[in-house]
Amino acid sequence: MRTLVLNAGYEPLAVVSFKRALLLVMNDRATIIERVEDSPVWGTSSVFDRPAVIVLSRYVRVPTTYNVPVTRRGVLRRDGYRCAYCAKPAATIDHVMPRSRGGADSWENLVACCLRCNNVKSDRTPHEMGWELRFIPQPPRGSQWTVRGTERAEPAWAPYLSAAA
Repeated sequence: MRTLVLNAGYEPLAVVSFKRALLLVMNDRATIIERVEDSPVWGTSSVFDRPAVIVLSRYVRVPTTYNVPVTRRGVLRRDGYRCAYCAKPAATIDHVMPRSRGGADSWENLVACCLRCNNVKSDRTPHEMGWELRFIPQPPRGSQWTVRGTERAEPAWAPYLSAAA
């Protein structure tokens, strides 16, 4: 079981194990705001609620210059697993400006691409092919990208993650 940790301002901060979350609650560093029903934690002398979402008692300052690392999985997820050229399901990534011509491995130069489009395009630019991108690639934004573990969010987390995005 995992627990979403919210900062004192209710913005998502981290995802931790329920044991770590329970420890924060027991030490009065956090408060449970959502609990897992019908699944208490049994201690030697008492029973505790199993936390699903907790909020910290004090505000934790988070650096705002966090850059999301570029990964194959991240590019596919950002583009919704759809080809940037034909909108069919995508399983590969493509460099808009090919690496053979100095294209970088950056959010602005990588897009999700189906195998057929990737093979046909080869080491040419979309302009040379007469193709257009369905969108302008850019770095992802939102708490689901900066808070690790939210890609497999629990249903109880939904109101807290959508408010921050």
